[in-house]
Amino acid sequence: MKRHTRTAAVLASVTLLAAAAAGCSDSGSSGQSSTGTDTGSVNSGRPVDAPAAASASPSASKPPATVSLKKGTYGKSLVNEKKMTLYVFDKDTKDKSMCEGACAKAWPPLLDEKTPTGGTGVVSKLLKTTTRSDGKKQVTYNGHPLYLFDQDKKAGDAKGQGVNAFGAKWYVINAKGKKITTTTPTASASASASATPSSSSSSSTGTGY
Repeated sequence: MKRHTRTAAVLASVTLLAAAAAGCSDSGSSGQSSTGTDTGSVNSGRPVDAPAAASASPSASKPPATVSLKKGTYGKSLVNEKKMTLYVFDKDTKDKSMCEGACAKAWPPLLDEKTPTGGTGVVSKLLKTTTRSDGKKQVTYNGHPLYLFDQDKKAGDAKGQGVNAFGAKWYVINAKGKKITTTTPTASASASASATPSSSSSSSTGTGY
């Protein structure tokens, strides 16, 4: 009888201990869950994606080229947004550039992937683009592909006027889309105009289109 009572008492003690251990385990697990939840809440509030979003933002796109009219050595002619003189090439045909390779280095084409902007004195509807052999878009005016000249170093320079290079002559162009073939500086031109080609080529009228 005593042995049976003692065994029952031992079993009861073991049961109580197991229940207590289970309670502690639940409490600890609950606390960890709570802590984990709090931590998750804090983490979810962090702007962790901000750097990625910033790096993914597109860079500012280049504005379209602006062509305007400016009074220069040979009267009013077209210039780009930096007031650098623009030229046309007599060898070109309508909307077709014939200046490539070394020619395009000496006479850089005016490029623009977008529709160019017409500035002061320019007829905007005459401004368009044409696709060059390398796939780039070149600005045209009244069908003339437009170029700069690498010997013009500052705004107002027009050292390329009347120059015969790469198989034909180069001229500045007026607001109506017609080339200006004179090589005689206007009366109001600065003394620097004397550095332009001689008037011996002034009789040339080129192959207009």
